[in-house]
Amino acid sequence: MNRTDLLRTLREFDLAELDLTALDFDNFGNWPVWAKALAMALLYSVTIAIGFYLHIGDVHQQLADAERSEQELKQAFETKAFEAANLDLYRAQLIEMETRFGVLVSQLPSQTEVPGLLEDITGKGELNGLRINRIDLLDEQTQNFYIELPIAIEATGSYHDLGAFISGMASLPRIVTLHDFQILGDDASAPLLEMKIRAKTYRYREDDDAG
Repeated sequence: MNRTDLLRTLREFDLAELDLTALDFDNFGNWPVWAKALAMALLYSVTIAIGFYLHIGDVHQQLADAERSEQELKQAFETKAFEAANLDLYRAQLIEMETRFGVLVSQLPSQTEVPGLLEDITGKGELNGLRINRIDLLDEQTQNFYIELPIAIEATGSYHDLGAFISGMASLPRIVTLHDFQILGDDASAPLLEMKIRAKTYRYREDDDAG
């Protein structure tokens, strides 16, 4: 029975003839035409409904995937558009960072400049009226990107002279930081004070220092 015959049979069917109790569900072949037509129509409707549901569900999933992909592409596009619009600014910032890095590296003494730095520290102390009792370069401390050079300093002078010396260290052409202050009174030669301090300078860690 094709679909045309099926539709014609259903149109001609009289509900008064409907008697489901007379149908033998184990013998479909002997069913009356109207029953066969009704069963096939029902099966056809169920098949269409299932197929439609599965197809719509797949379409909905594809739509959700497409919308998610669209959002990701939009975000990526906005990020790249922002980066492209600010490319000149990024380049200028990179040049500025490289310049600043170069200035900082130039303030780090090389191995050959360390003795000169010790002389500068000694001269700074004597200029401020201190007596430098000791200035020794201690063992280097290797860090990730630089090498730390500790310097032990012992000096004697007045409170104001010690303060002027510490302030004057900031004017050295090389980076020097001060740590571990100890100031002791000298009863025999008051008002002089004895200061012990550890200074640290730094040099850039080069490939030769990797070992």
